[in-house]
Amino acid sequence: MPVPKLEISYLNVFLRLKLYPVTKPLILVTNDDGITAPGLRALIRFMKEIGEVVVVAPDSPQSGMGHAITFDNTLHAKQMKSSNDDITEYSCSGTPADCVKMGLQELLNRKPDLCVSGINHGSNSSINVIYSGTMSAAIEAGIEGIPAIGFSLCDFSWDANFEPAKKAIQQIVREALINRIPKGVVLNVNIPKLTEKEIKGIKICRQARANWKEKFDKRTNPMGKDYYWLTGEFELLDHGKDTDEWALANNYISIVPTQFDLTAYHAMEQINNWDLQK
Repeated sequence: MPVPKLEISYLNVFLRLKLYPVTKPLILVTNDDGITAPGLRALIRFMKEIGEVVVVAPDSPQSGMGHAITFDNTLHAKQMKSSNDDITEYSCSGTPADCVKMGLQELLNRKPDLCVSGINHGSNSSINVIYSGTMSAAIEAGIEGIPAIGFSLCDFSWDANFEPAKKAIQQIVREALINRIPKGVVLNVNIPKLTEKEIKGIKICRQARANWKEKFDKRTNPMGKDYYWLTGEFELLDHGKDTDEWALANNYISIVPTQFDLTAYHAMEQINNWDLQK
């Protein structure tokens, strides 16, 4: 009798990871939109079909937190009642990076084979990766030596439809488990808001050069005190066809291999020529 395709995929994972076939990969799932976010719930469902899932996510939304960590206040982690008895879930009072730290150091009983963060409600392409709580969680896992992927859907709606992304997300995760993500690299995956049939494929990209043209909307409250709302427009400065922004605009899923070593190696020689001797 032919072995089903999914079982073949599992077998490849187990053999490559040098685990017994009865053991599934352990996947740490986290996000920045909070423990109740529909994107997180979707990612949990998707990952449950691939491995053993443990969830450690913020107890409230933490979007735009970047790589903030809590060091001047207490942290709390509470085990949640899961609708699936096979899944262990914790809510954490800290940031996305805190959630990963807490999970790896206190809550998990063994090192995870992979950390996935998301699915974020909204894009984390281009310069947005700098501000992203979703990617900061993945990067924190990467710093700790855990292969990690951040997933984002280009739809900010709370009731966004994540199902069209299921097949691609599972494909990327399985390939990451089988082939291993290069050391020191975290994958930033962005998915266009399309049906599964409309998505043309997956492209490996570089991060597009762009920024936010920001301004503050100044207002006055009834007590006469000024306050501000941050507003702005996304300004794309890069029209290359190998970028994440181009891929998304042309109906492709983008994968940007992202490194957390921020050294600008190309600039070292030039700066070494400065007269810095006392």
